[in-house]
Amino acid sequence: MTAPSELPLNRFKQALAAGSKQIGLWNSLASAVTVEVVAGAGFDWLLVDMEHSPNDLPLVHAQLQAVAAHPTCTPVVRPPWNDMVGIKRLLDLGVQTFLIPYVQNAEQAAAAVRSTRYPPHGVRGFASASRATRFGRIPGYWQRAHEQICVLVQVETAEALSQIEAIAAVDGVDGIFIGPGDLSASMGHLGQPSHPDVIRAIEDAMRRIRAAGKPSGFLTGDEALARRMLDLGCQFVAVGADVVLLARAADGLRARFESPA
Repeated sequence: MTAPSELPLNRFKQALAAGSKQIGLWNSLASAVTVEVVAGAGFDWLLVDMEHSPNDLPLVHAQLQAVAAHPTCTPVVRPPWNDMVGIKRLLDLGVQTFLIPYVQNAEQAAAAVRSTRYPPHGVRGFASASRATRFGRIPGYWQRAHEQICVLVQVETAEALSQIEAIAAVDGVDGIFIGPGDLSASMGHLGQPSHPDVIRAIEDAMRRIRAAGKPSGFLTGDEALARRMLDLGCQFVAVGADVVLLARAADGLRARFESPA
């Protein structure tokens, strides 16, 4: 007779709570094949994006299966929006770590947390035999699921930066991520995420998040900037993106075979 399954441990959540730094990679290609390739590189976490990529639930399902072959790598899924229904469906797929986009204040952060909790602490809908429960094989899943759910909220406007302390104080928020692209736009520097004013605001935000006792996160393809943020105490940093790696490698390879003028 098959033994009951245990509730999967969330290594990423545990690492953040322990103060460990987690190096990640952004994934936007919406492909289980590319996720399988990069998951073997040894990153601590992989961002599976649904906000700015053509991902849908069946594609995310396949990507989760691809990452599952690498148990030391945690998939972090960014849903399209802070939406209870979308988050519920991802939870049923077995997603344990979320990056919730465009959280502006403590109320929106609390709503994100509630979406990941069953009543009476939240509004998550009940499913008896989802992938999350290993199809009904995890005893007591519904009572214990929240223990391994990690909610990261994305702060990406000047208004949201002013609310960092209030957002950090929300019970159930496991970390705060600074989105440099939208932040630069909200500060009047559209398309300039490395503008000095933007970087100063981000560095100040990292210090405030740390002072509030929460892990901070960031994304950049600039190695020097990534190391700078890590030095400031940023705990979960995505140091590149799959689509950028592919595009730059393709550009570089073609350039090496350019005909002389």
